Amino acid sequence: MSIVSLTVHQLLIMAVYMLTGYFLRRLNILTRAGSKDLAGMLVKLVIPAILINSFCETYSPERLLQLLQCTVIAALLLGLSILISHLIYRGRPLEDFGASFSNAGFMGIPLVRAVFGAEAVFYIVPFVALLNVLQWTYGCDLLRGVKEKKTAAGLLRQLLWNPPMVGIGIGILIFLSGRGDALPSLAATTLSGICALNTPLAMMVLGVYLADEKLLTVFTTPSLYGVSFVRLLLIPLLSILVLRFLPFSSEMSRAILLCAAAPVGANVAVYAQLYGKDYAHASKIVVLSTILSLVTLPLIAAVSALLPQ
Repeated sequence: MSIVSLTVHQLLIMAVYMLTGYFLRRLNILTRAGSKDLAGMLVKLVIPAILINSFCETYSPERLLQLLQCTVIAALLLGLSILISHLIYRGRPLEDFGASFSNAGFMGIPLVRAVFGAEAVFYIVPFVALLNVLQWTYGCDLLRGVKEKKTAAGLLRQLLWNPPMVGIGIGILIFLSGRGDALPSLAATTLSGICALNTPLAMMVLGVYLADEKLLTVFTTPSLYGVSFVRLLLIPLLSILVLRFLPFSSEMSRAILLCAAAPVGANVAVYAQLYGKDYAHASKIVVLSTILSLVTLPLIAAVSALLPQ
């Protein structure tokens, strides 16, 4: 399956889930309050489960070295993304958050699997993990409008004691124990079931948000195109420039780049609702950038072939 057809396939799945949430809201089966509870479950249960599951891999010294190398790449690309977004959208937290963080989980993982094979999914584990931690810390501070200076203890507590970081900690322990690929059947099945809730929940919540809005405004609001340009083209192209100077394998770099080039993550709307922001506007950012990624993801994948082998 080509990257274009795979992207279309993923978009159609997302659309079906979103329309389900849309009609559940329009029929008053699901309320705004109910969607907020779903958003809370997504952030505090499902995302940590995904991170734990990401580390359920066979341990070896070579794998550990790859994990460390991928962590360096992920940190650099996410740092670049945050810097560019903040310079462009300073004082506009929803746009800042949306441009900074991609939909690395739902769009990135299947694309990497299709283009580079199932084994390459391991390369993007640090990116998905760091992205979720940064959303919970830096991203949430953006949406809350936090201005006060944190103490060292307060900053450390925020970085370490949050749902994504707890998931990462448990995942790393499982990976280092050598039991990552040998969890008891009950635990593995339960974990996989919780992880499978991620995309349906996130997209249904988006559908609920959009149910009270005019869908035409998704395509007629100029500012939404600006965020999509930054997220889908500017940040990925600058990321390619950075990757050209890093001494890591082309396959590793290109796999992580696909995650960095994914559209705006649905969590911007989820967190916006949790912190009382304009989550309907955030939902429109997600929807438009996801549709436009049909064109930009294959383009970035083609340009990434220029990276040194």
